[in-house]
Amino acid sequence: MAEDNNQAAQGGNDAQNQLQFSMQRIYVKDISFESPNAPSVFQNAFKPKVGLDLNTTHKQVGENLYEVVVKVTAQVTNNEDGATAFLAEVEQAGLFRIAGLSDDQLDHTLGAFCPNMLFPYARECIDNLVNRGSFPPLMLSPVNFEGMYAQKKKRESEAAENAH
Repeated sequence: MAEDNNQAAQGGNDAQNQLQFSMQRIYVKDISFESPNAPSVFQNAFKPKVGLDLNTTHKQVGENLYEVVVKVTAQVTNNEDGATAFLAEVEQAGLFRIAGLSDDQLDHTLGAFCPNMLFPYARECIDNLVNRGSFPPLMLSPVNFEGMYAQKKKRESEAAENAH
């Protein structure tokens, strides 16, 4: 009898430590499109220069529940006169239920794996906004979030070494 209770207790611990990962929801947290020089921007020769900014953030919002946000900002100016053609910004977010990972694994999952899942949605939003603004499509290239995460960790490590 005591042996059965020990096995049940161990089974309960295994269930608590078991890896869990699921995407609960994908949503747009913030979205913006500005074309400050319309309609004159449509009357001039258009030679676009694209500036792109990409950021990711994450925070815990509940027990084993995390919000990850990929923020994409695209600012396009006209090379002819330097005027801003448009500014499109999207904060694409997702809720992820994650359990059973070490702190390092969790940080990697939130910093690289989850943004990889969200970016296609952000890219589609940006393209849709640009299209609705009556501009040519802005097809963003895939992003290597694994590489970005590795660079971030390297910078953090170097900063920690320099602080000592």
